[in-house]
Amino acid sequence: MRVVGSGMKRKHNEASELSQTVARIQAGVLALVGAVIGGVGLFVMTAWLLIKDGPQVGGHLQLLGHYFVGYSVTWQGSLVGLFYGALFGGVVGWLIGTIYNGIIAIRQR
Repeated sequence: MRVVGSGMKRKHNEASELSQTVARIQAGVLALVGAVIGGVGLFVMTAWLLIKDGPQVGGHLQLLGHYFVGYSVTWQGSLVGLFYGALFGGVVGWLIGTIYNGIIAIRQR
């Protein structure tokens, strides 16, 4: 005689374990990825505008100098932008990971 309910219960338990395992995000790793993307991204954008050159180089990107002290569309400013982009990207990545993990913890209760 075959028990039909036990197979379904085992599949449900496996799916539940899998969803709990996959749900967590490593906030530190997400912060590192955000830092790399933010820092390298701002550096490359600034360097691209400097290489491209023109009469008004990076008018819109220059506005970041209001938020990132010392940043400008210059080679020195691209290094400052690398730092600020990494800092901002890391903080945003960490916050997203932490908030996401908090929501998952609340939902699993």
